[in-house]
Order: sequence, then structure tokens, then C-alpha cells
Amino acid sequence: MANGGGEAMVRNKQIILRDYVVGFPKESDMEVRTTASVRLQLPQSEGVLLVKNLYLSCDPYMRNRMSNIQDSYVESFTPGSPLIGYGVAKVLDSWDPKFKKGDFIWGMTGWEEYSLITSTGNFFKIEHTDVPLSYYTGILGMPGMTAYAGFYEICSPKKGEYVFISAASGAVGQLVGQFAKLLGCYVVGSAGSKEKVDLLKNKFGFDEAFNYKEEQDLNTALKRYFPEGIDIYFENVGGKMLDAVLLNMRNHGRIAACGMISQYNLEQQEGVHNLFCVVTKRVKIEGFLVFDYYHLYPKFLDLVLPYIREGKIVYVEDTVEGLESGPAALIGLFTGRNVGKQVVAVARE
Repeated sequence: MANGGGEAMVRNKQIILRDYVVGFPKESDMEVRTTASVRLQLPQSEGVLLVKNLYLSCDPYMRNRMSNIQDSYVESFTPGSPLIGYGVAKVLDSWDPKFKKGDFIWGMTGWEEYSLITSTGNFFKIEHTDVPLSYYTGILGMPGMTAYAGFYEICSPKKGEYVFISAASGAVGQLVGQFAKLLGCYVVGSAGSKEKVDLLKNKFGFDEAFNYKEEQDLNTALKRYFPEGIDIYFENVGGKMLDAVLLNMRNHGRIAACGMISQYNLEQQEGVHNLFCVVTKRVKIEGFLVFDYYHLYPKFLDLVLPYIREGKIVYVEDTVEGLESGPAALIGLFTGRNVGKQVVAVARE
């Protein structure tokens, strides 16, 4: 049941992965390619959409997809083809009764101006447009759901508990910290610059924050901020930070393993030496993938949208303009260049 049209004459700019990446990724691993004017004709096949991409999300997990990893939870990108990631798009034509021309959606799309996608994957129609559409790459999209699932579903937080968040100024961490504060927890975050530390304390309302790059000993730093230990650790970093946290967990503490960005560019990942603390302190560590929790998306929106509208939760985005700015923005995640959620504005509606 097409909504009419079905064809569009466009020049389609794309971000192409040149080849699989080993070690630290570089902008030159990607190229901007513009196709000649082509006729995009919507296949008359149930569940196919033609969309115009508006905002694209830069996320750390995309680094794993740039490598030829055989046994991974998500497929590798295909060299010579556009990158794929979360984005916000406008439907130009549809063969899916759930979506019609003019709808805004968020989900997995191509790093290109126009995409043909199948709606059989996790796509969500954007019903609430009184908030910025770009929020659906972050606080109201995959990162927001990640924060919600990891904090509430896995960590089972209680008022008054001690919460630590690494990479706390990023897309997920900034939201976890605000969830914890709204619940009445004591919250500390780590980040990689003075600007980000100030943001955590002055904008997001963290009780304390520190620059991990300025700490000679992470164990000592954590003891300074958590003299009574940590109840909940929201893990985004791994490596030395995880090792130090294990020494400082309280009995029956919980760790939600969301990501380990310090390990993504290493050919040989670092070992963790303090795992016996898991036994002696009866610590629960649980890894999770956000798409296991997408069935909770309506419940998540019911919680978060009122907080946004009432100004009880704030969100910081780092937006670059133009698809051609995408490679530098993506690479910048791994040097901490971004402040807040990294977004690529392909086109503004």
C-alpha cells in the first residue's frame, strides 16, 4: 500500500568505509562519495521505506563494526558501502502501513542523505515533536534507552545509594547521573577534561566529578569520593577504571556493563586483575544490549518526557553540520573531543 510518488531524482551523498580498520580509526578510513543523479524507485515490497536522513548519531559501538569481527553481537560494516547507525529521518514514501509519507522516525539508517530501509527492524515513529528531533538520536533514542535499562532494570537503584559513572558527560552517562539524582542518590562521575567535569557538576547536578587524566591513582581517587564505597557503577570505560572500581565496591554492589570504550582500539585488550572482589563483596556484574529492552520504550517515554518538559532533566548535544563532517565527529569520540551527545545534522527540518 504505497503512499504515492515512489520515485525521486536525487544526488545522494554517502560516507563510505574504505576497508576494515585495525587499531585507532582515522578519518581517511572513510570517504565522502556523491553519486550522480539517480532515480530512487521504491520497491513494491511490504515494509520498505524511502527516507531523507536528518540527524545521525555518532556512537562508540560503531568502532567495532569497522573491524572484521566474526563473532560479534552486531554485524561488521561492508567496505565500499555506507556506514550504518542510528538516526532520525523523514519518510518520503512507504510500503508499510505503520508509516506514511511525512512521518518522522528513528532507528538504524545509512550514513547518507537518502536511504532505502526495511521497517522490519527496530524503527519507532516519532509521536512527540514538541522536543527537538535531534533528541531522538540521544536522550529519547538508543542512548536514552540504554541509560534507562542499565540503571533501572539492571542496577535496581534505591534512594540514598552511592553511584559512580565513568564517561559521565557522554550521551548515556549524563542521563544516568540525572536519573540517579532524581531518585535521591549520591552521584559522582569521571570525565576527561575540566570543561566536562564542570558540566557534570554545574549543569547535570552531579555531587562530585573528577578528571581521570589528572589522577595518578584511580583507586585513591575513588576512595576520596566514596569513602564508604560504591553501590552502583555504570560501566562505560573498562580497563584500569574497572579494576579500580572493583576495589571500591560495597557488599552486594551492582555493575551495569554498558560499554568499555578504553578497549575498542586495542589489538590486545587489557586484563582485569581485581575480579576476586566480585566474590568477596558479592558484586553483581551484568552486561546488556539495549535492543533487548526496546519493548520498554513506551514506559521509558512516560518517565522521561515529563522530566524534559519540566526542565528536571537537561541534555547537551555536540552537533556538527553536514554529512561530510561525520567522519571527524565519529573519530573524535575516541579522543574525547565531543562535549555531550555527538550528532551529525545532515539536513534540518
